[in-house]
Amino acid sequence: MTTGTSATGAVDIGGTKIAVGAIDASGRVLGRADTPTSAGDGFDAAMTRIEEMLRQVSASAGIRLGGIGIGCTGPVDPLSGTIGEVEFLPGWNGANPVAKLADRFGVDVAMENDADAAALGELQWGAGRGRRHLICVTIGTGIGGGIVLNGALYRGVGGAHPEIGHHVIDDSGPQCYCGARGCWEVLASGPAIAAHARAALPADDPQRMTLTAAELCARARRGDALAQAEVARAGRYLGIGIANLISLYTPDAIVLSGSVMESADLFMPAIRAIVRSHCTQVPANRVTIDVAALGGEAPLIGAAAVWRHRYPGEMRPC
Repeated sequence: MTTGTSATGAVDIGGTKIAVGAIDASGRVLGRADTPTSAGDGFDAAMTRIEEMLRQVSASAGIRLGGIGIGCTGPVDPLSGTIGEVEFLPGWNGANPVAKLADRFGVDVAMENDADAAALGELQWGAGRGRRHLICVTIGTGIGGGIVLNGALYRGVGGAHPEIGHHVIDDSGPQCYCGARGCWEVLASGPAIAAHARAALPADDPQRMTLTAAELCARARRGDALAQAEVARAGRYLGIGIANLISLYTPDAIVLSGSVMESADLFMPAIRAIVRSHCTQVPANRVTIDVAALGGEAPLIGAAAVWRHRYPGEMRPC
């Protein structure tokens, strides 16, 4: 049986997994559940599973849901609540999880792209807490991010989400699927780092066809000279992209997340050196560069932050 205590429902919709949870006013996860996305089963089937899990989680935690926040992979329209054309969610284009969940639970529901949700989570409860101007950069399979200016999530024309991973670093660089050459993602994402390193390995190296960015970092820690050179190269490209963001937006803080940042200690010296040398026309020394603080629960906590950011007047202590 639920009590009068309320929390924010959180839904993280990914290409392979959907997670739900209940998050209290301090950003603590009170309960969670997950299920395979199984996008091919259809949007309505997924909504039914989400509803069931949210009800189960709230009942188990003995709370009621005061609102629901959603973080969703791919392009979404945060104002209408609809999902765009997402490669991993075939047949879901135009589907509206905001309307569905609002109807089923009778509460306000808000949705953002998952990168924006991550930024809001770090702003509300993580490494960006107390900041007014924040850029959260996720560096993993791709490079994406969310931008908060003057305490509000930045939206472009038509509410568009900025694609910071596709600003060009080196126009003589590799071709990216986006159509550009040498954009940040194709130079410094996890797969890009690994691909460049594999090409540099000797032909008889047993990892020449399989080396990952994480394995490259492990080699660098063991003192492998080639791996250290590849890490330095990647750190330089990461630093250039971050320096560009600082010169353009002069944020209070840059927060870095994603699988590549699990080896942040290897990349941070190069990143900081590039920022010092490149950002000479802005007060870069006042910009903090930190690793994200929310860890493995960041997607759910970020989803809850989406609702709290959209409906600040409805926040209640739990």
